[in-house]
Amino acid sequence: MKRIHVIFTATILSLFACNDSSKEKQEVQTSDTTVTTPVTETAPAFVPFKVAMIQHHVMNFDKWKAGYVAHDSVRQAYGISAYVIGRELKDSNSVIVIDKMTDVQKAKEFSSLPNLKEAMKKAGVNSVPTFSYIDVVRNDDTKIDQKERIMIVHKVKDYDTWLKAYDREGKETRAANGLLDRGLGRGVDDPNMVYVVFAVTDMAKAKSRMSSAELKGIMTEAGVEGIPKFYMYKLVD
Repeated sequence: MKRIHVIFTATILSLFACNDSSKEKQEVQTSDTTVTTPVTETAPAFVPFKVAMIQHHVMNFDKWKAGYVAHDSVRQAYGISAYVIGRELKDSNSVIVIDKMTDVQKAKEFSSLPNLKEAMKKAGVNSVPTFSYIDVVRNDDTKIDQKERIMIVHKVKDYDTWLKAYDREGKETRAANGLLDRGLGRGVDDPNMVYVVFAVTDMAKAKSRMSSAELKGIMTEAGVEGIPKFYMYKLVD
């Protein structure tokens, strides 16, 4: 009877041991086949913003820039922050300034301040500045090596009709002609005034495209009115 009891106990222990071993094998197999899915970060959705563009000529760029930086606190009081500075390629003392703004009316008030005119004069501005207020509806701020830019400004009969023609031409066609899409804006006061900015990868190709009969045909079809203005400039760090 004692022998039977010993055999029965040993059998039970053996079963438990087998079960534990099976679990260990299952746990190992489960551990070996576990796949960790990498977490992918999605780019934040683009949020349209407004900018004020100021164009003027200066006597000395370095002196002007020092004056511009010194006036930063006044701009901020009116909801304006520095964004882009460019120097035209033909005349490096012709300056294009693009500032972000939170309130159009405040930005317009800033542009008419008497002390702004005084500050500009002191900084060496020697032309009448022009101010443009723009709604940026597309923008690419990804870092690239190219610093040269071409901005095209023109008025269109109907923005939606123009945009369809612009998108039909396509980024790939423009890129093949040395132009990378960087920004697209509409005038705040006149939404049919269009501002398009390209980074230039090949200036010769870009200039050829700007003067091509094909582009003129696309613009005519898109409803561009009058003669477009082309600004070629280089970004300042």
